[in-house]
Amino acid sequence: MHHSRFSSIIIDCHVDDLAAATEFWSKALGKPVASADQDADGKYAQLETSDDEPFIVIQKVAHESRVHLDIESDDIEAEVKRLEALGAKRVEFIKRWWVMEAPTGQRFCIVQKQPKEFVPHLNRWD
Repeated sequence: MHHSRFSSIIIDCHVDDLAAATEFWSKALGKPVASADQDADGKYAQLETSDDEPFIVIQKVAHESRVHLDIESDDIEAEVKRLEALGAKRVEFIKRWWVMEAPTGQRFCIVQKQPKEFVPHLNRWD
């Protein structure tokens, strides 16, 4: 048995300046910046969200700009296998998460359980 839930909206930005992108999205969404450089590598910033809201992460990327979502799980491999059984495909393992592709073509990530409480909206899979 494992658990998972929709956890994050990732705004992929093909930009040179993550700070400017973060400022735009902070003001556009009315969410203060929680972390201007989440991993101290200049690639990730995070906006403040309430405990019952998804994380909002601004990510500096080399590919075209787009938005993707993350699913968090307490067992990444079990969640990846569950989604593969539904038709998803593994694309690439990066740092500590899997990039997946849905049968409909969208990319999304399976990530480890996030620091926020792992409820509400938790799914249990046997």
